[in-house]
Amino acid sequence: MKKYHVGIIGATGMVGQRFATLLENHPWFEVTALAASARSAGKTYEEAVGPRWAMTTPMPESMKNMIIFDASADVEKVAALVDFVFCAVDMKKEEIKALEEAYAKAECPVMSNNSANRGTPDVPMIIPEINADHAEVIHAQRKRLGTKRGFISVKSNCSLQSYVPAIHPLMDLNVTKVLACTYQAISGAGKTFKTWPEMLDNVIPFIGGEEGKSENEPMKIWGHVENGQIVNASSPCITSQCLRVPVSDGHTAAVFASFEKKVALEEIVRRWETYKGVPQELELPSAPKQFLHYFREDDRPQSRLDRNLENGMAVSIGRLRPDTQYDIKFVCLSHNTLRGAAGGAVLMAELLCAKGYLD
Repeated sequence: MKKYHVGIIGATGMVGQRFATLLENHPWFEVTALAASARSAGKTYEEAVGPRWAMTTPMPESMKNMIIFDASADVEKVAALVDFVFCAVDMKKEEIKALEEAYAKAECPVMSNNSANRGTPDVPMIIPEINADHAEVIHAQRKRLGTKRGFISVKSNCSLQSYVPAIHPLMDLNVTKVLACTYQAISGAGKTFKTWPEMLDNVIPFIGGEEGKSENEPMKIWGHVENGQIVNASSPCITSQCLRVPVSDGHTAAVFASFEKKVALEEIVRRWETYKGVPQELELPSAPKQFLHYFREDDRPQSRLDRNLENGMAVSIGRLRPDTQYDIKFVCLSHNTLRGAAGGAVLMAELLCAKGYLD
């Protein structure tokens, strides 16, 4: 595998910082450009971030003195330095769509962590272990954009990446309905306890936009490509409730599900423990060796103990049991800034590299 030159758009934010740490020693990718807002442009990465570095590991030495580009004004300059970019910016939705299309039209593929293009019918929204085949819609997107290399691919919202992977191996058993209550870490809001002390000893029962994403995005993930677009799945019916809880990292979900016919609990656990996706088959650098881990202890998974399982890229499941209203209920956990954000985008890029979309 050749070494790809990559850029980070939105490098100063929390997800951008996470990208920096994940890419520091990546075997396939080398960071050659950093971009952020106009107020950071012209500064070194170290100067632009200053005391706002939120990672537990230090800023990569190789990036400290890199000069920040203006993400919007320097599209052509960044595109000339990289093979593709990771994008995690804090802007209005229409501004993000315009920015990502500008990079794509500059023949610079975009691996997006943003929500703006998730609903665009010819933009794949990929969880690599689940719907790697959706990448084929990129051909139609390039035709629409008038590009040869440029395209946009997005990862799904972090709130659903704990429970959708757990439901996916059961889909051929005809899952009819799902209730998912998520308990989401403060890093999902780009915060730490130092910057958000109000979250100590507190739960907030509303996170703007999360419930809609949790209910709608799985339908695209489970959809299929037809006539150059992704056609959403029509089932299962999903309802969700999303709460912010005083946890630094790790989104937990309490999940209830029903099937057309009763399914043995042992069969469900067997499917979880043996499930493999394309990243495991290809042995991609960021892929967990085992995607889904089932815990038999009553008090697992726990965010503090289990969020970093397999470098934060595995999904943990526990407490599977019958339910009185639905057929089954269980609990699951994923690391929201690793599997759920930057790590998921890096794995998506590895998949697209392996499939030849970034050559």
